[in-house]
Amino acid sequence: MTPATPPIISAVLLDVDGTLVDSNDAHASAWVTAFAESGIDVSFAKVRRLIGMGGDKLMPEVSDLTEDSPQGKTIAQRRGEIFTRDYLPSIEPFRDAARLVAALKDRGFTVVAASSAKKDELRPLLERAHAHSLLDDETSSDDADASKPDPDIIEAALKRAKAAPDQAMLIGDTPYDIEAAQRAGVATIAFRSGGWDGADLSGAIAVYDGPWDLLAQLDQSPLARR
Repeated sequence: MTPATPPIISAVLLDVDGTLVDSNDAHASAWVTAFAESGIDVSFAKVRRLIGMGGDKLMPEVSDLTEDSPQGKTIAQRRGEIFTRDYLPSIEPFRDAARLVAALKDRGFTVVAASSAKKDELRPLLERAHAHSLLDDETSSDDADASKPDPDIIEAALKRAKAAPDQAMLIGDTPYDIEAAQRAGVATIAFRSGGWDGADLSGAIAVYDGPWDLLAQLDQSPLARR
């Protein structure tokens, strides 16, 4: 019996924070400050381990609040204001982030951002990565009912890419990216650049240091055109 031909990967879904831009510490710091303004002491280390989840998931993990409670809404709003004012202007892209996106486009992939960021934060982050004009489309937490590690954002990105789950691959940097992709039936390439080690990223089919590392090995990676 002839083995089935594996599906051809036609789309790459890209996480942004920790994957294209070095922003995970900044997000954690903004959360800690916003909680502190409301008189709630949360540790940076605990928040940092949860970056990659949406705020709706993170908030009850570190406090007794939900994001849709009055105090939760205040903290979430202040986190966005603090991040935009104090951190976003100095966020730097990882080396070769834009070159990787351009190389994926040159190889014929449809490339769609799949981020837990709010829509009004996603565009500036993509601009910091010099990647916005290179993408075919983008999805944010505004396009999903539930944030990562729920699969909603991945599923929304698949629709934008017009790809079936087995025709797409996610590039991300957290266990929450991997779990969300798995639940959507999508394989993941993971980067260590977001601060997670190999054990945390064990559900990925391949792990690289960051955009520069995958770019250097692209023709030997799971995204090689064969």
